[in-house]
Amino acid sequence: MQISSRFSIGVHILSLLAIRTQDHHTSEWIAASVGTNPVVIRRVLGQLKKAELVHVRAGSGGATLAKTLEEITLLDVYRAVEVVEEDNLFHVHEQPNPACPVGANIESVLRLLTLKAQSAMEGVLAAVTMRELVDVLAKEIEVKSAARPNV
Repeated sequence: MQISSRFSIGVHILSLLAIRTQDHHTSEWIAASVGTNPVVIRRVLGQLKKAELVHVRAGSGGATLAKTLEEITLLDVYRAVEVVEEDNLFHVHEQPNPACPVGANIESVLRLLTLKAQSAMEGVLAAVTMRELVDVLAKEIEVKSAARPNV
């Protein structure tokens, strides 16, 4: 099982809005950077807007950040795009055999461990702001741009 790509798409969108401030941030323009369909971008933008992380103008008005990068954590993005239902990152297989001692007890034992794992992951996401991520991204872009010869 993987976490939905909506999380990385959401982070990509917010990063674009922060780094490419001079551009007109339409869903088509963002989709070209993300490498996906504009419909997917509009859906994720809608979720980011609902979470009050972006402003979206109707039509081809484009999108802008609604908060500063310092105010947005990766956990905010994770929750905004509804990657998983609350406390349900891990799923236990359906209908284990209740007559089996392992089958009858595996869910309760795993549930405690998976809740701890999810809490730890969310703690890491909460500790990283979009400012930190965008700063690292901007440095990476700068290094790679400097390494390319001018054409």
